[in-house]
Amino acid sequence: MPLRKLKEFLESHNIKYVTVTHSQVFTAQETAATTHIPGKELAKTVMVKIDGKMAMAVLPASYRVDFNMLKEVAEAGKVELANEQEFKDMFPECDVGAMPPFGNLYGLEVYVAENLGKEGQIAFNAGSHTELVKVSYKDFETHVKPKVGKFSSKP
Repeated sequence: MPLRKLKEFLESHNIKYVTVTHSQVFTAQETAATTHIPGKELAKTVMVKIDGKMAMAVLPASYRVDFNMLKEVAEAGKVELANEQEFKDMFPECDVGAMPPFGNLYGLEVYVAENLGKEGQIAFNAGSHTELVKVSYKDFETHVKPKVGKFSSKP
């Protein structure tokens, strides 16, 4: 696993996880198709700026961020999509766009779409475009402590 930091965190908290290696893909939808994981179980991490501060919005792969709704959930004045140049150096051990939704490991707030945890488990990029990690949603929520709200919609 390229992301030693994540693995150490999971193991130090006795979180059971499964890794899935797959062919290289770059979008959440491609990852879901390649790994045969339903889009509603595959979490994608979207980097956003909330009132100028970097944060993670985590939602099912088959959904998109509704920025107006996220603004309400975050009780913010402004929410916008961050560009890669603004966050790529924050995750030096990760491929750009493949960071796991564990913002707590990077000092970032995490916002999770309320429809993500309904299946009982989630899968997400493990720092590369060729590896996923699956954990129970309960373990994810317990240890990441995200703010949960309604901010995603079908495209």
